[in-house]
Amino acid sequence: MTRSDSPRLVAYAGLAAVGLIAGLAAGRIELIALAAPFALAAALGAASGRDPAITGSVSLDRERALEDEDVHAHVELSGGAGVARVDVALLLPGELTSRDTPRGHGSGAHSLDLKLHCRRWGAFGVGPALVRARDAFGFHTWETTVGRAQPLRVYPSVETTRSLLEPLETQVYVGNQVSRARADGIEFAEIREFTPGDRLRRINWRASARRGDLWVNEQHPERNTDIVLFLDTFSDVRSGERGTLDLAVRAAASLAHRYLERKDRVGLVSFGGFLSWLLPASGTTQLYRIVDSLLQMDVVLSFAQKDIDVLPPRTLPAKALVIALSPLLDARSAAALVDLRARGFDLVVVEVSPLPFVQPLGDELSQLAYRLWRLSREALRARYEAAGIPVVSWSDTLALDAVIEEVRAYRRYARPARA
Repeated sequence: MTRSDSPRLVAYAGLAAVGLIAGLAAGRIELIALAAPFALAAALGAASGRDPAITGSVSLDRERALEDEDVHAHVELSGGAGVARVDVALLLPGELTSRDTPRGHGSGAHSLDLKLHCRRWGAFGVGPALVRARDAFGFHTWETTVGRAQPLRVYPSVETTRSLLEPLETQVYVGNQVSRARADGIEFAEIREFTPGDRLRRINWRASARRGDLWVNEQHPERNTDIVLFLDTFSDVRSGERGTLDLAVRAAASLAHRYLERKDRVGLVSFGGFLSWLLPASGTTQLYRIVDSLLQMDVVLSFAQKDIDVLPPRTLPAKALVIALSPLLDARSAAALVDLRARGFDLVVVEVSPLPFVQPLGDELSQLAYRLWRLSREALRARYEAAGIPVVSWSDTLALDAVIEEVRAYRRYARPARA
């Protein structure tokens, strides 16, 4: 522990030394008697200067939580013999706030319980604890840190969506999505004439009796789909604690949760300063992988991939629906999305609008620059629509269901085009 002496102890020792020297030199017992209390206080202060050897640990009641939930932290201290007061402060990231006020404690073993409120998603470290101890006379102060930082993952809140985007093509695995193909299934497609090799249980006896020939039923099989969530992390427009990246992470977590509930396979691509991806998979384990990857999302300045504008082929499986969440501010991500459409992927672009976070200045030049910037964004959206890419603008004032319905309407009335 680091010890610091109070200026009062130094002053007492100095007064005692001056009084004793003056009394002995002048032969006055009164001066010696006057210096005696200061000498006694200095002696007691020197005797109480031993290291109290305070140790402790920091623990949390859980390692995972959701936004707006409370997590309980426990600080356990031991030692501190001869210490009159111990003050404890737990180091917290800015996204966590304490609902309790730390209080001082006396000597001996004691503990401290704090209720922490999770204000925002992220991966954090809680701790260590800062400890400050004082002796009974206030002559010495010891400071140290106890415990280790405990990991805490705060997951973003998930928005409930009633509908989802359906990909144009399904995969070969069994799922809950009705395929357009013809095979064994539950959903009725049509009837056709009997051909050698058809199973007898597929014969439609009513239609066969009415037409005089054997006719069989055709069904649509139940298949799953591959969904790839594309996050543009090249840029982030923020205003206070809100930003485009924050909205994109919340939307990706909501979509991943909903698609995995439907037994689909979901993957994730982070396209930014560092390119990373998760191949599509299904199940609860994949949901935790995706959300844990989302917690690490941040805008990273890197020149290693300053010219990258094409995703590697192995990051995206064939017939996958790619849902891109991007503010459409970086030319590299814009070029990568056009390349995906040219390679034949089923692509949907959700523009996480930066407009609510941009306020132009009042002068004429700033207003002109702002209008030109808006026009350039409109031109980029027109370029996407000409390539057959649905583009929907979304902000936190609009529910995800409204965005999904707008894309569904576009895909219903617009024919896909090849870039």
